[in-house]
Amino acid sequence: MNTTTVVAVLAAGAVAAAAPNAVAGDAGAGRQKALQCQTCHGLDGVAKLPEAPNLAGQSEVYLVKALKDFRSGERRNDMMSLVIANLKDADIADLAAYYAAIPVTAGTPPR
Repeated sequence: MNTTTVVAVLAAGAVAAAAPNAVAGDAGAGRQKALQCQTCHGLDGVAKLPEAPNLAGQSEVYLVKALKDFRSGERRNDMMSLVIANLKDADIADLAAYYAAIPVTAGTPPR
């Protein structure tokens, strides 16, 4: 094995070890589950309320962690505490896959 291969294998192992409970999400199923999120975050992932974050194009890993943190109480928000309580890991993975898959475009800022 050359050095590049060894580094790639070690990196892949580190990622796998860092996410032992990772569940591959289904973006199609996530779209259906996102119907309950659309009032605040929009079905398109663009927030409808000023205090809600945009979710479109966010990192799937970040979304999974954030949702699990809300569910565990490590991260607090009154509205999220109500909607996240009954979500299972698979639901969270599906939602994260859906919102992460939404393409985000950026343009030149206005002058």
